[in-house]
Amino acid sequence: MSERRFAIPTVEQIEERKRKSKGTNYFQTSSAKASQQEPLFVTPASNAIADSAERPPSSAVTPRSQENSPASSQQVTPPQQTGGTPRRSGPNTVLVNQSQRGNPILQHVRNVPWEYDDIKADYVVGQTTCVLYLSLRYHRLHPDYIYDRMGKLAHQFVLRLLLIYVDIDNHQDSIRELTKTSVVHDFTIMLAWSHEEVGRYLETFKAYEHKSPDIIRERSADDYMAKLTESLTQIRSVNKTDVLTLKSTFGSLEHIINAPTEALALCPGFGEQKVRRLQQAFTQPFIVNEKQKRQPKK
Repeated sequence: MSERRFAIPTVEQIEERKRKSKGTNYFQTSSAKASQQEPLFVTPASNAIADSAERPPSSAVTPRSQENSPASSQQVTPPQQTGGTPRRSGPNTVLVNQSQRGNPILQHVRNVPWEYDDIKADYVVGQTTCVLYLSLRYHRLHPDYIYDRMGKLAHQFVLRLLLIYVDIDNHQDSIRELTKTSVVHDFTIMLAWSHEEVGRYLETFKAYEHKSPDIIRERSADDYMAKLTESLTQIRSVNKTDVLTLKSTFGSLEHIINAPTEALALCPGFGEQKVRRLQQAFTQPFIVNEKQKRQPKK
């Protein structure tokens, strides 16, 4: 039999193999465990990569910063209304009867919004104000029309207006008749000679719905000179210059009334006729009725 020979490693070789086997197992196990565990810290770069992977395409989602931007709001525009369609604006609108469709005066109501509604009046320009529109040409063809409309609106509005469009030449008799009817039915009558004027009246009544009456009330001056000028200029041929002359000469209205004729005649600009008219205004009694003047005294 042949003799078997075995290569017996030395102690140094055994130790070196142990170190190599331990080092390989350590790195393999550590890398496997690291791949199974979640990372303890997430860097901004890794967070951005994850968000980009989960985020849908940019065309499907609009950023919030762009939702409220002026550019995004300008992309959707409401449909523009033409001149023949009413404009709605809530309770601040002029309500228009359906029978007024095609009326040319609606083209001139531009400063306030209006809309069609089922109302008894032709126009409602306030919570307590209504308007009936009447053309005198139509009134001649249908004289009973306006009387029926007035009767249906009795005691329904505080202010009832009869807005008459004067589109005929001989209008005196018709207006006189309508004025009597308006007094009976408690209507305020107003006249207009063009479609623009009618539209302007409707706009004004609606615009001044909540305004104070002091806006259209005449403002009277409070100083003494203004009141003296207003009263004395009512006398024929007496102007503002004459009032200033009288005020500087006599000082007050009482002294002007009691001034003798010679003193008034010495004032510049006062002739015999002007002095006589001034004194007659102070001394002549008021005439109430011509019949009373002609009746003999008992």
